[in-house]
Amino acid sequence: MPPMSFDLLSRVAGAPISWGVCEVPGWGLQLPVDRVFSEAAALGLTAMEQGALGWLPSDPAEQRAIFDRHGMELIGGFVPLVLHDPSRLDEMRAEAARIADAMVAAGGRYFVTAVIADTDDWSRPALDTGAWLALFRGLDEIGRVVADHGALQVVHPHVNTLIETAAEFDRFIDGCSAPVCFDTGHLAIGGADIVALARRYHERIGLVHLKDVDASVAQRQRSGELTLMEGVQLGLFPPLGDGMVPIAEVIEILVGAAYSGWYVIEQDQAIADHPAAGAGPVLGVARSIEYLRGVERQLSAGPGPTPAGS
Repeated sequence: MPPMSFDLLSRVAGAPISWGVCEVPGWGLQLPVDRVFSEAAALGLTAMEQGALGWLPSDPAEQRAIFDRHGMELIGGFVPLVLHDPSRLDEMRAEAARIADAMVAAGGRYFVTAVIADTDDWSRPALDTGAWLALFRGLDEIGRVVADHGALQVVHPHVNTLIETAAEFDRFIDGCSAPVCFDTGHLAIGGADIVALARRYHERIGLVHLKDVDASVAQRQRSGELTLMEGVQLGLFPPLGDGMVPIAEVIEILVGAAYSGWYVIEQDQAIADHPAAGAGPVLGVARSIEYLRGVERQLSAGPGPTPAGS
């Protein structure tokens, strides 16, 4: 690829889960909103996702005020929905409309859908052909609903959801027209060749979640020895450049394909105690940003060695 000059970091956003903010019971401590936003802004980030439901105020005006106070913009949020069961489609449609309306009012755009078996149980039942067809119809319908409210649906392949494995991702791509939230970590854990997927499906990518993976912890999680939360607590998602995922190569492919959307640093963390000022998850996010600066320099200069983690 010829040398190119561009500002990658201007399109890099943060995610509260990189600071351990997650709604899963027992996940860990949720740091205060102002601490997370202040640390993110100090690192130079200018945009964030919403994070766990209930962490930010529910009122869109109050959310927007928080983002404005820290010089940030909201890009969107993660929304789990049950779509393989046709009897629940009206319920999910109404829920999607409500969330999209509030998200857009707060300044967001990306409605990040994760397809789950049940809102109280993220198990993975085997789906028959009818259930898969219902899921795909549901995704297309949710896409239309959120578009009516000014949002863009992007579907997130994710561990413990109904689109987790490489085969399920391929089936999703073939089964409906919804754009993808291309999560480098979850796709890698699911066994996908993310470089090949980026080359083949770049036109379907609406949002990118940048996540690296510790290979040894991932193997234990895939084998069933560890739950996802236990894996996260053991460092499943290290800073970018410290794991097995070819992040730089994926970004190079997307830049070459003229992808112009956001890249979100999303390295899930779980913490037990309030870290001292300047310590804790912010250090991992800072390492990821330094890695991305190296990627930016590499791509601006032309072909060269993949940047190492800082």
